[in-house]
Amino acid sequence: MSRRAGAGREDVGTSFLLVPGAGGRAWYWHRLVPELERRGHRAVAVDLPAGDDAAGLEAYAAVATAALDALVAGGDGADGDAVVVGQSMGGLTAPLVAARRPVRLLVLLNAMVPRPGETGGEWWDAVGQAAARDDLARSQERAVDADPDADFSHDVPPEVWAAGAEHAFAQSGTPFTEPWPLATWPDVPTRVLAGRDDRFFPPALQRRVARERLGLEVGEVPGGHLCALSRPEALAAALDGLVAQTSSRHADRT
Repeated sequence: MSRRAGAGREDVGTSFLLVPGAGGRAWYWHRLVPELERRGHRAVAVDLPAGDDAAGLEAYAAVATAALDALVAGGDGADGDAVVVGQSMGGLTAPLVAARRPVRLLVLLNAMVPRPGETGGEWWDAVGQAAARDDLARSQERAVDADPDADFSHDVPPEVWAAGAEHAFAQSGTPFTEPWPLATWPDVPTRVLAGRDDRFFPPALQRRVARERLGLEVGEVPGGHLCALSRPEALAAALDGLVAQTSSRHADRT
C-alpha cells in the first residue's frame, strides 16, 4: 500500500469509508476512489440496501458499519483512524457509523444534517430546502420548476451521468419515515463540505443548517451536488487536506 511521510515516522494513508446518498450506489464514488488512492489513501464505497422496502436506518447503518470493519481489518492503519464521508442522504447514515465505531473524522458532503427524532421526510420542510432551491434558481435567473435531475447533474460530464443509468437503484421511502435514532451527535470531529455550485442543497442552506444544528462552519469545494462525479480531483484534494489538519485519535492517545 502507498505510504505518506508523517511527522517523524513512515505513515500509512488514511482509510476512507464513502457512504452514498439516495439510491445507495457505491458507483457514485467511482471517480473519487482512484484520486484518493493516488494520494496514498485507501477508500471503500458501500452499496446501501436502497431498493429494499424492509430496510430502514438500522439496516443502512449495519451495512455501512460492516464495510468499515472490513476496511479497517484490511488496512495497516491504527484502529480509529478511518474517515467516514456521507453524501446527501448519506448524512443520515454516516453519523450512525461514527457512533458505533471509533473513527478519526466524520465528513458531511452536501449532506442532510438530521436532528434527534426527526425523520428524513420531515427534514426537507424543517430546513426549508425547497425555498432555498427556488431562491437560488431565481438569483441565477433559472426556472424554479426545473427538472430536479438537472439540479443534481448540471455539472457532471454527460457521458458520466449517462453511464450511471446502468447502476441506478430505486430509493425506498422507508428510511425517510423513521426518526433519526441518536439522542445526540456522535462525539467525533465533524467537518461539513458544500459544493459551491450545488443547486439542490444550496451552499447558503448548508451554512445555515450546519451552524444551527452542529455549531459548525462550512468549507466549500468546487462542483455541484454530485461533486464526486463532477470534480473528483478537487474533492480528493479537499479530503486529503482535512486529514492533514485533523489529529488521529490514535495519535492523541499515545
